[in-house]
Amino acid sequence: MDNQQKIKQEKRIRRHQRVRAKVKGVDTKPRLSVFRSSEQIYVQLINDANGCTLAAADSREIIKTEDKKNELKGKIAKAFEVGKLIAEKALKNGIDQVVFDRGGYKYHGRVKALADGAREGGLKF
Repeated sequence: MDNQQKIKQEKRIRRHQRVRAKVKGVDTKPRLSVFRSSEQIYVQLINDANGCTLAAADSREIIKTEDKKNELKGKIAKAFEVGKLIAEKALKNGIDQVVFDRGGYKYHGRVKALADGAREGGLKF
């Protein structure tokens, strides 16, 4: 990793720490935490009071589904499907309201698509 990438990552971590100082997940409203890599996107429902993950989803689960593999083109479409998948898992666990933690990323592109997919799936932010 070169110096420019390290600086960029450090800035994202600082932004994420600022967000985490304000955003807490509890039993009734867990935290919907997003991590975005260059190829994949990961999301977790976290109860910060107990320090446990209630549900998780990522774009690799979407890719494994054979019927979706040929249908989805692009990372934004996969992120939208991951949002719908995490909403489905949350509703199955009896969770319909969450606090959104964008992980220090801009609310744009894949992060926005994931949030829109989760809203369409039935989650309320």
